[in-house]
Formats: sequence, structure tokens, C-alpha cells
Amino acid sequence: MKYSKKVLEHFTHPRNQGRIRNADGVATVGNPVCGDIMKIYIKIGENKKGEKILEDIKFETLGCGAAVATSSMVTDLAKGETIEKALKISRQDVSKELQGLPPTKEHCSNLAAIALHDAVKNYKDKLKKKK
Repeated sequence: MKYSKKVLEHFTHPRNQGRIRNADGVATVGNPVCGDIMKIYIKIGENKKGEKILEDIKFETLGCGAAVATSSMVTDLAKGETIEKALKISRQDVSKELQGLPPTKEHCSNLAAIALHDAVKNYKDKLKKKK
């Protein structure tokens, strides 16, 4: 199985790895077939326009190199973006930014995008409960 240089870079030097205490949104997703588990934490802030942005984002992933790389990439893509833009990040975006993944590892990009979207949904659900 051949990985791109970008996948290897994000696997060996992952960005935004770790946990956010008191995160505004958290999501855990997994794939029972391969055993990958990803947890995404987000902290929400505001930009100068008053839009809600992902001020900080971190991940914890237990899985293969592709799972770690896609988790790292999705956090890179989402950090500093508005909530609306973060929700538009797709598995194709993650895979493209990593210069592709082997066909048997494409599911990792899907998991990463789902984890991001679920963390934003968790944040929005918490806001609804407060109101």
C-alpha cells in the first residue's frame, strides 16, 4: 500500500493532536470493521465579523496511519473557519488535500469528515439546550 508524502507527513507529524478541556463540541466516531476510532474536540470563538468560528480543534485517534493523517488534515482544514464552512468540508476535500489515499483507506477520510460534522452538531445541540 503506497501513501502520498502528504499522508506520511501528517501521520508522522500530526497537527492539532490532543484534547481540549471544556470543549464546546465533542464527537467520537468509529469503524467497527477496521477498528479506527476518532474523537474531535472544538472550541468556538468569533471572528471580527461576529461569525462563529472554530477557534481551536484537536483530535485523538486510535487507528492506522491513514486514520491519524485524515484526523490531522481535517483539523487543519477546519481550524479558524466559520461553522458553516467547516460543515462543508467533505471526505473528498480531506482526501484531495492529502494527495489521495489508497482505495482501502478512503473510509478514513469519511470518518474524519463525519467526526468534524458531529462535533459541530454537538455544539449546536448544547446551544439549543441552553435556550
